[in-house]
Amino acid sequence: MPRLSILDRYILREFLFGSLAAVVVLLVIFTGSTFADVVNKVATGRLPGGVMFTVLGLNLVNTLQALLPMGMFLGMLLALGRMYRDSEMHVLSASGFGPKGLLKPATIFGVGSGVVVALVALWLGPLAARASNAEIEQANRSVIAAGLEAGRFTSLAGRGGILFANTVSPDGTRLGKLFVESESVDKDGVVNINVITADHGDLFHEGQEDNRFVALHDGHRYDIRLGQNNWRLVQFQRNDIALSPPADDSGESDPESLRTTASLVGDRDPAARAELQWRIAIPFGPLVLAMLALPLARQAPRSSPVGRILIAVLAYLIIMNLMTLARTFIASGKLAAPIGMWWVLLPVFIGAAWVFARQYATRKPRSTAETGT
Repeated sequence: MPRLSILDRYILREFLFGSLAAVVVLLVIFTGSTFADVVNKVATGRLPGGVMFTVLGLNLVNTLQALLPMGMFLGMLLALGRMYRDSEMHVLSASGFGPKGLLKPATIFGVGSGVVVALVALWLGPLAARASNAEIEQANRSVIAAGLEAGRFTSLAGRGGILFANTVSPDGTRLGKLFVESESVDKDGVVNINVITADHGDLFHEGQEDNRFVALHDGHRYDIRLGQNNWRLVQFQRNDIALSPPADDSGESDPESLRTTASLVGDRDPAARAELQWRIAIPFGPLVLAMLALPLARQAPRSSPVGRILIAVLAYLIIMNLMTLARTFIASGKLAAPIGMWWVLLPVFIGAAWVFARQYATRKPRSTAETGT
């Protein structure tokens, strides 16, 4: 393999520094949005507060498979735009390097970025997702995860009402001398007050791991309707209450995303095949975006970094949305798995290569005088 020239190393360094800066900025943005989602789950009782930051970090690792290609694309476009703006490309062209010389460092950088993204998509991302799920599952097996403490009144998140436990076992699974109060309004507008006392209680789960319940044993339940004389007293041996509302899974990640890549291979289920195709296609994104950055850098406004960023973000969103659409079609059986996301990536790569070749085959690089510098 031929050694890299000084110019190749210089351009690769510009790509790397620009991409690192873009990734840091994107990571800050992603951290803000992910943190807001995690805090919302903690506030509604669907996520234990004790594992909030652990889950946040693991979720950020999983988002790197989408964040890294975008950061790489932005970094390349900004680096190339600066080189055109500062007339470095014209100096390189005059020295015999020429714009076509960008193909080698761009390809190396795209392939290198693809290897990193492949590591995240095929192994590290799913591993982080499983670790996050395991942390939540383990924490939810304790009533301490719901914020319950011995001798303190605790609000039932998302449901209204309060719960008091005289004692809580060290592992957070058993409670002693319980008092529970909640209120509701029926269709007639009458306020109903429900009071429960119990000798002891035990934590258990049903369905999703974040659906926590407490089984109350040996107690009494008082049902009172305000403003009316009728009320009811019930003695029970066991009465179950929920510590948090059932989780809404509409916005949760696909369970297939928790599986290892090896377990997806050979699985005929459409959802599993869609997940596998996604993990395989994502690492090719950096190479496609690297080729796309070459013609875009020449056409993008040289005096406006904001313009280049907007173009890069728009192009990236279009490609990713089309890939997401293909993933949905595969999962629903409307698109053959072998076609996968290649109907998006291949045309973009071929189109960018054709524009690049046509651009530099028919037009010479602008001189310094033409650029106004």
